[in-house]
Amino acid sequence: MVNLGLSRVDDTVAAKHPGLQEYAVCQSHAFMKGIGTFITGIGAAFVLQKLLNKKLPYPLQWNVLLSVVAGSAASYAVTRVETQKCSSLWIYLETGQPTGSSK
Repeated sequence: MVNLGLSRVDDTVAAKHPGLQEYAVCQSHAFMKGIGTFITGIGAAFVLQKLLNKKLPYPLQWNVLLSVVAGSAASYAVTRVETQKCSSLWIYLETGQPTGSSK
């Protein structure tokens, strides 16, 4: 059986789609990269704002808010790119042809 998250996929479905396990691993890595980018982005933006705080003084809640927004935007961008790579991998595993090539 192939596990996708918390659910298990029936053997007949897994046999019909041999690349399912690789796709699931790819998606898991994409989401973990997104989470890492979110945490790193928040930290980097917060530190940068603290360094610039003397020139642009504003309250801590705005520092936190802007850091979360910057981390979210960076996380979205990274996850979107990585998920697109996983979609291309899935299409390649199912058809044997790279994405964008004609049959």
